[in-house]
Amino acid sequence: MSKLEHNKQMKRQAILLAAQQVFMAEGFELASMDKIAAIAQMTKQTVYRYYPSKLELFQATLTMMGEQFNDSFLLSLQHADPRQALESFAKEFIEFHLSEAHIATARLLISESAKSPEIVSHFYAVGSDDTDEKLQQFFTARLNIEQPQSLVNLWTGMLLSIRSAVLMGRISPTALEIQQHAKEATDFLFAAIK
Repeated sequence: MSKLEHNKQMKRQAILLAAQQVFMAEGFELASMDKIAAIAQMTKQTVYRYYPSKLELFQATLTMMGEQFNDSFLLSLQHADPRQALESFAKEFIEFHLSEAHIATARLLISESAKSPEIVSHFYAVGSDDTDEKLQQFFTARLNIEQPQSLVNLWTGMLLSIRSAVLMGRISPTALEIQQHAKEATDFLFAAIK
């Protein structure tokens, strides 16, 4: 990589980090390109040279944030015992969805969706999430369920029910509470498929 290309990459990264800070603190509508430029320590014209609109910058910021997220919870599905695989998946899946970055992103999308519905569309267009597909494959191959989509949706809905209170500002559950919730939701799942 040439020095010029390296400098462009560094500027792009500085803009994205500044944009993330501003979007998370102020929301999409209230965020200003002036403030993003000031935090990135460059001119507004430079920011616009890299990202011609606030919406494009927001989309690029979501992409960057999405690349930082780790879907390692899918590795749990490789465990030999199906129940242990799903309990481990459930615990890590819940922890991921309760992470500070994920909660902040969800709050931003919820608060801005009425005023700027296009940002939700952009968020879902940023990257593919194959979690449901992987779970459906697991349910079919390891639990012998032929059409598992509804069951996957119900189970992941149970897992994410613990997140609602946190989105509303409540204290995040402890590691023990998360583990217990994951176990009980998985027990419920296995009781339903017998």
